[in-house]
Amino acid sequence: MRVLIACEFSGIVREAFKTKGHDAWSCDLLPTEIPGNHFQMPIQAVGLHWDLLIAFPPCTHLAVSGARWFKNKLNEQMAAIEFFMWLSHDQTYKIAIENPVGIMSTVYRKPDQIIQPWQFGHGEIKATCLWLKNLPKLIPTNIVSGRTARVHRATPGPDRWKERSRTLPGIAEAMADQWGGSG
Repeated sequence: MRVLIACEFSGIVREAFKTKGHDAWSCDLLPTEIPGNHFQMPIQAVGLHWDLLIAFPPCTHLAVSGARWFKNKLNEQMAAIEFFMWLSHDQTYKIAIENPVGIMSTVYRKPDQIIQPWQFGHGEIKATCLWLKNLPKLIPTNIVSGRTARVHRATPGPDRWKERSRTLPGIAEAMADQWGGSG
């Protein structure tokens, strides 16, 4: 299966699908952290129409955690909404779009599922919404104890956003296993 992971610089989800035998590619404006199949360019230049699209659009202007700044960033927020909607309307048969709890639940529709890292082997909390098209909800694979807010309590700094945006390996593996099968 040809799989495109949009807005992923880490390569974590791409590599989970590659391990399952898929022709998996990531795309981001940043270089990839894990060498492999990666388009360093806007997703619009790559084009869509893959067998499976998993997208992680930037959440800065969409997440409820930034709501107090929304009124001062209306243009940025509108651009973020338009990008999210562009991804959701692609003709790819199977699509998953990930984002934190935020305004897309009212602007677009409620997410199909909200997952937590502790459901996939990581002892922490970070509510993550999934909007799905022709894909099943993820089934938890490894429920663990420990409910720390590691991402929320991350030390402020220039790379804090990177730490907050990486998909954890247990979630990436569940996506590859449950949405990709054996290639």
